[in-house]
Amino acid sequence: MAMRNGAAAGVGGPPPAPSSGMRTANMLRKIPTVAASYDNETHTGSRSSAINSSQPKFLRPDMVDVPAQQAAGSTLPLVLTRKKGDEEDVNYNPFEHRKVEHPTSDIETFVHLLKGSLGSGILAMPMAFLNAGLWFGLIATFAVGTLCTYCVHILVKCAHILCRRRKIPMMGFADVAEQAFLDGPPGLNRWSRFIRFMVNVFLVIDLIGCCCIYLVFVGTNVKAVLDEYMEEALSVRLWIVIITIPLLVMCLIRNLKFLTPFSMIANILMFVGIVITFVYILDGLPAPDTRNSVVNVVQWPLFFGTVIFALEGIGVVMSLENDMKNPNHFIGCPSVLNFGMGVVISMYTLVGFFGYLKYGKDTQGSVTLNLPAEDKLAQSVKLMIALAIFFTFTLQFYVPVSIIWKGISHKISEEKKNISEYALRIALVVLCCGIAVALPNLGPFISLIGAVCLSTLGMIIPSIIELAVYHEDPGYGRYQWRLWKDIGLIMFGIVGFVTGLYVSILEFHAEFSGKHIGEDAT
Repeated sequence: MAMRNGAAAGVGGPPPAPSSGMRTANMLRKIPTVAASYDNETHTGSRSSAINSSQPKFLRPDMVDVPAQQAAGSTLPLVLTRKKGDEEDVNYNPFEHRKVEHPTSDIETFVHLLKGSLGSGILAMPMAFLNAGLWFGLIATFAVGTLCTYCVHILVKCAHILCRRRKIPMMGFADVAEQAFLDGPPGLNRWSRFIRFMVNVFLVIDLIGCCCIYLVFVGTNVKAVLDEYMEEALSVRLWIVIITIPLLVMCLIRNLKFLTPFSMIANILMFVGIVITFVYILDGLPAPDTRNSVVNVVQWPLFFGTVIFALEGIGVVMSLENDMKNPNHFIGCPSVLNFGMGVVISMYTLVGFFGYLKYGKDTQGSVTLNLPAEDKLAQSVKLMIALAIFFTFTLQFYVPVSIIWKGISHKISEEKKNISEYALRIALVVLCCGIAVALPNLGPFISLIGAVCLSTLGMIIPSIIELAVYHEDPGYGRYQWRLWKDIGLIMFGIVGFVTGLYVSILEFHAEFSGKHIGEDAT
């Protein structure tokens, strides 16, 4: 993960607070600012090999995020110094200075947003409604989806403000967090590297957790099909181990372009599988009054975790925005983000609503597991989607490996780098397999990752970033409304984090005991 050099390696807390004399001196000095090596004097956007010698600078080996095309990683190689409190330069347009080799159009960005959102999460939406109730789930899904979309708006808007303020063409998620703390109240300045580290940590945990969920998903679906043809059924844990063996080889591929064909195949299989699944769901629907409108409140955290896992794309939005030909079209009204998330939320709500209406209390962690076990077409759907998720694993795995490797590679000698990177990849795949074997329960696993990681990345951190960015200029608004709004979002995220973690652990324990939280609900 994003490990630091020297004194920065201690990520467990901030550096010691300076004395009062040092604070006074620091107020007169320039503070560090995350910036790219662009010529800010001419604003031509071309790389400059010579920076004003009056500006202290050093290379950033700790800028260890993934390239912008893959995740919300840093594209900024230098730290320069600027005066704290610099106002946003309305004459500087960061979009004009971006140098993207293959910029994406609004339509292409919209398609990428859909592709990044339509995964295994949509198949878990009926289970989310099981933990909410038919009508409460319908309303709450739209509410949580709108909240997630708004928090993405916050993050991107703050990134645009910081880009203009610091005359930087583009930033990644971790860059925005670090720079926001550097620009925020003095008490936050010394936490800037720590918040950067935490963003990367939660990104890695989230993505590794997704890989574990993928293994459980593929294992359960393959088992559901092949159990019909085997005299003695194998356990889902054994299937997870079997599936991991070819992944050990595939995950040794280090060049992303060789994984692109797998992505195309996965997209096609996933789309066809979801369409056929929805046809099964719509066949012979019961009356809505046969399902609970609202379920026991103790199940709501599981609903929250599942929905935010399915909908939250905070880890890749900055990379999508950074690659756009017209980045100003990403947020606003109307915008690519609003339209794309509107489509995603609607699709997820439809699958969740009708999936729960169809299967009721028998709804499983993936709705594909509810399809007729002996039906040949249903079996093909399970295998298609399982294969799609199998191929998606290698792409999802690429991101956390890149973050971790770039954080530790500078500590490894050149002659040992190849073998060390391969060892890291193998170790992470084995780790994912071990976690999936230990916790082969899709429902609480999905809720756990959503509640812990994505409530932090998707709600808490963007709200803190906005508070830091708006601290002095432009301020919190009349009656400090922006302050109270962000405090509310942070509290909502914390409640989701704590309750989701607690209830997911209880659900794991209950399932191992052959029970289910709120099992009296139908």
